[in-house]
Amino acid sequence: MKPQKIEISAKTIVFTIMFILSLGLLWQIRELIFSLFIAFIIAGALKPSVGFLEGIKFPRIIASLIVYLLFIFAIYGMFSLIIPPLLSEMIFLFKNLPEIIKSIIPQSNVAINFDFLTQNIPSIANQTLSFIKGIFSNAIFVTSTLFFGFYFLLEKNLEGKLLSNFFDEVEISKIEFVSNRAQKRMSSWFWGEIILMFVVGTMTYIGLNIIGMKYALALAVLAGLLEVIPSLGPIASSVPAILIGLSYSPIMGLYCTILYLIVQQLENNLVVPVVMKKATGLHPIITLIAMVIGGKLAGIMGVLLAVPSTIFIETILIESQKFARK
Repeated sequence: MKPQKIEISAKTIVFTIMFILSLGLLWQIRELIFSLFIAFIIAGALKPSVGFLEGIKFPRIIASLIVYLLFIFAIYGMFSLIIPPLLSEMIFLFKNLPEIIKSIIPQSNVAINFDFLTQNIPSIANQTLSFIKGIFSNAIFVTSTLFFGFYFLLEKNLEGKLLSNFFDEVEISKIEFVSNRAQKRMSSWFWGEIILMFVVGTMTYIGLNIIGMKYALALAVLAGLLEVIPSLGPIASSVPAILIGLSYSPIMGLYCTILYLIVQQLENNLVVPVVMKKATGLHPIITLIAMVIGGKLAGIMGVLLAVPSTIFIETILIESQKFARK
């Protein structure tokens, strides 16, 4: 039997090199991709409201502007109401953190080493500059995301306009259908998460006030925000509350543990099934795997976008298979 020769054409080599270079380019512009993806989700979440205003004879540009400004003002108003008392509670918490740790672990040493600070002033200065650069970068990221979101909301049939030079009308209609389907699913996830965060934060705040815990607002906001991370977020939010409760007394620590268990049980068995029943349709194992992969690839942003990214990819695969069968 003669050995078979495997010949690799120049076209295959060029394609492979271009594919690898394309992956490298996508990785370099990943922040832009994140910004576009978040804007895509926001636009999908606000489209029904724009459609409603268009139905009562508002021009699309006016309807989009009204809905988007209301969305931005709602976020700003929420943070302006929550941030001041939250900051005061967090500052008070950090001031008392050494005493809290000492009350839990008497042998611990939490005193600040000022000699260490004076010896590392250059390093601290460099880190400060990096922090300022990060703030500037985040400001650009937020601004660009809001701009993209408004543009996606304003333009109808954006996919067709962008792809008209590369695909025929049949292919463009398929792409638009899949895109709209994915956007609707991610919109359901978005509003479901907003409702979950509000409900969990409210239940936690009421419960902490009932048992007489300090820092109730800060801990409740933390519980609500971490709700965006499935499965792991509720567990992570309970740790600081239980530790602070233990600093008062073992009984208070036990009360905090029971409270967070009750909130998690209500969330898992009542709130999540009602709110997120049709939002994602993802198995918890798939969700955890997606979060691990997202965290490895892109850190915190990867974890936060793991579920909508999985929904997006799953929708593309499902709808593509449906088109292939026709």
